[in-house]
Amino acid sequence: MIYILISGASFGAMAIFVRAAYASGIDTTTLLFLRFAIAAVCLGVVMVARRVPLPRGRYFVAAILMGAAGYALQSFCFFSALHYASAGLVALLLYLYPAIVTVLAALFLNEKMTRIKLIALSLALTGSVLTIGPAGDAKPLGILLGVAAAVIYAIYITVGTRVLKQISPLQSATVVAASAAVVFGMVTMVKGAVLPASTQGWGAVVAIALISTVVAVLTFFAGLERIGPVNASTLSTVEPIVTLVLAWLFLGEQIAPIRFIGGAMILSAVVLLARSRRAL
Repeated sequence: MIYILISGASFGAMAIFVRAAYASGIDTTTLLFLRFAIAAVCLGVVMVARRVPLPRGRYFVAAILMGAAGYALQSFCFFSALHYASAGLVALLLYLYPAIVTVLAALFLNEKMTRIKLIALSLALTGSVLTIGPAGDAKPLGILLGVAAAVIYAIYITVGTRVLKQISPLQSATVVAASAAVVFGMVTMVKGAVLPASTQGWGAVVAIALISTVVAVLTFFAGLERIGPVNASTLSTVEPIVTLVLAWLFLGEQIAPIRFIGGAMILSAVVLLARSRRAL
């Protein structure tokens, strides 16, 4: 559970880094390519240092598909949705994924849905709505892309649960990052790269790659294989709390009282899950 909370905090910080990166002039495709390319290199160095081999056979292919067709497509849908809908609405739509994971886990992973899990999931989802706040106006394409991002991410998590039974989190994270980097690298070659125009922008890109990708993905995979997809996806809803706090500290954004209530509900879900696992 600690792994998932670290992952959620690392992902939550990404919005602050992305704001700085976009301010330097970089475009979405180039940013995603640099994010995954730097992360893949770092993870590859760790694999070599620890003498961890690449996965083999069908699990290697599955990890490639998770990165190229899963994580890359989810990232593209999420960032593209931001062109057609408010950030609050897109983030809210993405946080539909715990409910989708719950259904997928029950259908395909035979994971038992206890009353405590359902209550915690309800608290987390409701808290996310209050934490993110009003969505504002949105075009239908933005809503469609936001829902698509949630569905793809839910499938990614569910498939990841099966793959992780055979390969390590480090192997999974490395192959996923490298595969996504190849996809966005090819797109960037066709469209042309738009690089950051400032040192601050490059620093933000590196932070996205190291903190919000390497640390975030490794800890998420490590937690996912230990507590399962439903608990992992529910605990990950601490991410908007981290985003709001950092935005308040570094961007001067005010936090409405209703968002404090939402944050309290999400934390309550975390405590409820922690107590339920101790009881087991």
